[in-house]
Order: sequence, then C-alpha cells, then structure tokens
Amino acid sequence: MQDVVLGVLPFFHVYGLTSILISSLYFGAKIVTLPQFKPDVYLSTLVKYKATVLYMVPPLIQFLGAHPKVMSNHFETVRFVTSGAGPIGQSDAQRVLDKGSHIHFIQGYGLTETSPLVSVLQRGNINLNSSGIPVPNTYVKVVNTDTGVNVGQGVVGELCVKGPQVMLGYHNNPSATAATIDSDGWLHTGDMGYYDKHSHLFVVDRLKELIKVKGFQVAPAELEEILRRHPAVGDVAVIGLPHEKSGEVPKAFIVPKDSKLTADEVKNFMADKVSEYKRLEGGVQFVPSIPKNSAGKILRRKLKEMYCK
Repeated sequence: MQDVVLGVLPFFHVYGLTSILISSLYFGAKIVTLPQFKPDVYLSTLVKYKATVLYMVPPLIQFLGAHPKVMSNHFETVRFVTSGAGPIGQSDAQRVLDKGSHIHFIQGYGLTETSPLVSVLQRGNINLNSSGIPVPNTYVKVVNTDTGVNVGQGVVGELCVKGPQVMLGYHNNPSATAATIDSDGWLHTGDMGYYDKHSHLFVVDRLKELIKVKGFQVAPAELEEILRRHPAVGDVAVIGLPHEKSGEVPKAFIVPKDSKLTADEVKNFMADKVSEYKRLEGGVQFVPSIPKNSAGKILRRKLKEMYCK
C-alpha cells in the first residue's frame, strides 16, 4: 500500500525537507502539498486523499486534538502521527489519540545541525511527552552548563550529541562552529533536557537565546535591531515567552524616548518588516532600563525574572 503524506510543513525547513520531501520520495509515498495551513482545507484534504502519515509540529497537534471540527472520521486512514520541531505535552498528544485510538504517535527530537534526527519515540511507548531514545550510532550526553560535567539520570542539563549525522560545521563560519562543536566532537545543542532510567530523552527548555516559534527560530538580535530603528525607542530587549499554540512568542521590553509611544504603534511598526511568526505576539512592555552585564550583553534571564513571574 502506498502511503499518503500531507505536505503542509515548509520544505525549506529541515523537518519538512527530510521527513516529508526526501523520505517520501525515497520510500515511494505520495505527497499532497498544501501552500499553507487553513483548517477547513487541511481537514478536507485529509479525508479526500486518505492520508496515512502526518508529520506535524505542536501547534498542529494541538489543533487536531482541541478543535471541535476535528472528528474521529478524519483519522480513519491515518496510521502514524509524528510530532517534531518542539516538545509536545502528554495531554495534547492524548487528545489526538482519543479521536483515533488506532494511531501510532511518534515524537522525535533533532535540529538542523544534526540532519536532523537525534532521538525518536519507539512505537508503543505511552510516555508521549518523551522524545524517545537516540537513533542508531548516536551518542547523547547531558552536561552541567557551568562545569561541562556529565549529570545523572533525571537531572536537567544541556543536551550534547555525537554521531555521523552531526554537521561538519557552519559554512564559512569557523568561530560559530568552534562555539558549537567542541574539540572532542560533541555538538552542544543549546537545548536543555534530561533522561530517565530507560534512557528516554525529555527536552524541557533551551539554553540558547533563539526563540522557537512554531518550529521556526527567531533571533532576538534581529528584532531588536529593527525596533531600534523607531525614533521613539531608546533601548530594547526581546525574549521568548511560553505560548500554548506556538511554543514560544517574542515579547519586547522597550525603554522609550517618548512617553507617548504605545504598544500598538510598536507592533504596527514591526508588522510589515518581519514575517508573521516574528511578530511581537508576546506583547510590548515599557521599562525604565534593560539589565545588562559589564560587557553590555543583555541579561535576558534576569529580564524574565524581573518582569515575567
């Protein structure tokens, strides 16, 4: 039987490129492409073409599980649902399985720098918020971010990966490569997580400052640079806030030059300058100052502690 895969994830993203495009071509599956996600179109396509495999990101999983229009009949032909590009909660995944109890739910963990897969949840595992075990020939360790020493079972630290799928380096950027891959060949992912007694990985947070919105990486520095172009913005810092559907969304903290500056004015200023997923959906907050260290680097963690309790 030929599998039918819905191609709603962008093919320029490593997840869509490898899992949908390349994998489907290799195994002879049919790909039904959608230019963008629209709920009614997605659901009608799911039924019309009798999709069997769904590659998804957390916001789509949440849509399938929570939207009242999504019924059991939409999953009649679906055999596998795979989630990636961000952690998904047990309850979100379970709501999908409640509508299609025959479905095999799979969650994977990876990143562009690992081509992309690091670990995958094995079929039959009921711990749905786990990212599974490392794929063959892959080593994963969890280290203390301050000391670099390996930590034990259940202790959160930075995930480091070694294996044949790890990139050689960033193109024409040896300094960035050296900062990411150490002298022993370990790729420091910037993701925080832990492992349990069964060697299952759990991804809980990110060490790096990049904000992950619907699977896309958003650099705070990029948004800060644009915001600083506004004549009424004196200083600015952008951080990511947790978001139920998007994973994270950017929020801007601004030291205004003009007290008449409003949050709506800032959002409108950004709207036509960035992609939709880079917009300030987390809001805009005006503050008297931005916390920084002696070298002028923004202390984002302190900013969160001060204003995001």
